[in-house]
Amino acid sequence: MASEKERNLEESSPLLHQQPPPKHTDNPKSLPPPPPPPHFPVDWTADGLPVAHGSVLGEPMGRTPWNSSLCACVGQNDHFCSSDLEVCLLGAVAPCVLYGSNVERLTSTPGTFANHCLPYSGMYVIGNSCFGWNCLAPWFSYPSRTAIRRKFNLEGSCEALNRSCGGCCGSFLEDEVQREQCETAFDLATHVFCHACALCQEGRELRRRLPHPGFNAQPVLVMIPPTEQSMGRGA
Repeated sequence: MASEKERNLEESSPLLHQQPPPKHTDNPKSLPPPPPPPHFPVDWTADGLPVAHGSVLGEPMGRTPWNSSLCACVGQNDHFCSSDLEVCLLGAVAPCVLYGSNVERLTSTPGTFANHCLPYSGMYVIGNSCFGWNCLAPWFSYPSRTAIRRKFNLEGSCEALNRSCGGCCGSFLEDEVQREQCETAFDLATHVFCHACALCQEGRELRRRLPHPGFNAQPVLVMIPPTEQSMGRGA
């Protein structure tokens, strides 16, 4: 009886040292390794963003061609026909206005027209006065073509040339860095040798893809007061 009482006191006493629970003795090396994470092929656009294709982000997607060719100055026979004629007229008579409008529409920031139109006009005047042709403004305006190509993931001149010649430069275009350097050089060459046509092509592309930032169309809520109601007695 005494031994049973001592055992019960030992079990009920909170001051006694409690033994720690037994440790897990399984060997971690014997456990199976966790499954590897799923791998998806990733391709990147020229500005370093992953390309989305289908429902999976990161799957490669080919670049799309421009809506109109470089030499289609009068535009296309669609609902943008009047806008294309306006772009053609501006490119022939006032390229500074067309360039400023393109940059303002590209950046979607009202008020940037003068910040780009005036410097372009100065370089246009200096080039024509000192050298006899517009040789300085293309060096100022060609980055807009590169920005448009990157923003909308458009096909560059190198890719178009490689596609037309049957893929003879495929190994060179596989490197993203080399391809982007080649495309940027072609953007500059296009603005230098076909400056007016390049501005018109960019203007047609932007007008088909982006609204003008100055056009802030917002829905108007019209409150109509309730009509007069008369209470009549039922028959």
